[in-house]
Amino acid sequence: MINRVVLVGRLTRDPDLRTTGSGISVATFTLAVDRQYANAQGERGADFISCVIWRKAAENFCNFTNKGSLVGIDGRIQTRSYDNKDGQRVYVTEVIVDNFSLLESRKDREARSQNGGYAPQNNGSSYAGNSNQNTNFQANNSAPNTNNAAPQDPFADSGSTIDISDDDLPF
Repeated sequence: MINRVVLVGRLTRDPDLRTTGSGISVATFTLAVDRQYANAQGERGADFISCVIWRKAAENFCNFTNKGSLVGIDGRIQTRSYDNKDGQRVYVTEVIVDNFSLLESRKDREARSQNGGYAPQNNGSSYAGNSNQNTNFQANNSAPNTNNAAPQDPFADSGSTIDISDDDLPF
C-alpha cells in the first residue's frame, strides 16, 4: 500500500508551534496549493490543506517559515476523528509532514513581505528538514519554475477538425 503526498504551496499563516505534555514539539499549518487550471473567468482556485509536523523538524520549520513562505512538503495523509463539545463526531484529514524544503531564499521572502506579496524569483539556498532524522542544510542550485501561466491549448481556435484513425488511439 502507498500513502505518499508531495505538495508545493504557500503558508496561509504563521505555523503554530506547541509542545505536548511529554515535551515533543508539534507544529500545525495550512498550505495553499494552486489548482492547475483556471475557471471560466480566468481565475485559478486553490486548495487549503492542513498539515502537521513533529519534533525538531517542527521547530526548524517554525524558525525558517512564516505566512506566505513557499515550501515543498513530503508526507502522508492521516485521518482521525473526535467528539466535539456538542457531542458530534468530527472527522479530520491532514498531511503528516516527513520532510520539507524552503523553495525561496530569505532575500526573496523579505522582498515579498515588503512589496505586498510580490518577490522576484532567483536561485537561493534551500533548507530541508526531516521529522524522522536529524535535519540537514542542503543547497538548491536549480532555478525554480516561474512560469505559472496555464498551458495553452494548441488546438484552440484552429477551426479545423482532427482526423484520427481508431488504430492510432492508445485505448
